[in-house]
Amino acid sequence: MNNTKSTKDWYENSYKGEGLNAQRFYPNNELLRFMGRNYFDVPLSIRKDINFLDIGCGSCSNLWMIGSEGFDSHGVDISPKAIDLGHKMLDYWGVNAELKVSNMMDLSYPSQKFNVVIDVLSSYCLNEADFKICLSEISRVLKKNGRFFSYTPGKKSDAFLNHKHANLIDSSTLPGIIRKDSPFYGNNFPFRFIHPLEYRDLLEECGFRVEYLETVKMSYFNQKEEFEYVVVEAVVK
Repeated sequence: MNNTKSTKDWYENSYKGEGLNAQRFYPNNELLRFMGRNYFDVPLSIRKDINFLDIGCGSCSNLWMIGSEGFDSHGVDISPKAIDLGHKMLDYWGVNAELKVSNMMDLSYPSQKFNVVIDVLSSYCLNEADFKICLSEISRVLKKNGRFFSYTPGKKSDAFLNHKHANLIDSSTLPGIIRKDSPFYGNNFPFRFIHPLEYRDLLEECGFRVEYLETVKMSYFNQKEEFEYVVVEAVVK
């Protein structure tokens, strides 16, 4: 798990330098759509019995929303500074959630604890081999028919297609984003991309049934750069 050290160090420095401004303050749009498809029509009286885990929760820009909607909310992050900021974010919104420092390849929870695990631009810092370990852990902590939501970089991104001067760690993972005119330039830690069909096959191999698979494309720098995001919703078989 030493592969995570560069990621931890990068985020620790980012959070120490920028505080809550290091990440967005409001939840991810595709996460909101996932919640709308599956959970916003759940009666308020039983939401507390549905528990969510946000892996790589960062400063809790997504988790505060889940907690404010009345769901039992948990978050883990490899960065202690992220957890400190997460508590501040939750306090700002008046929301309760359980946060802990933990590696997403070794989740410190009992098996079949959670109804939902979310991964919003977090597990992409794991190379291919480590990501399979992460998916195994996600499957382990999810209850039967539990749901997994993921929003992660796609291989049709210009940052991956034009990764000059960066040698691939494996067929999907850059050592960092070093091209200066690329989105996420300066993220100096493993940065993995995936094709939607690769993701579907991998999830099925790991015991999931994919129910939703889409891509979202965004342009950056006045449409000079295109970045693809893969959106997945899967259920433990």
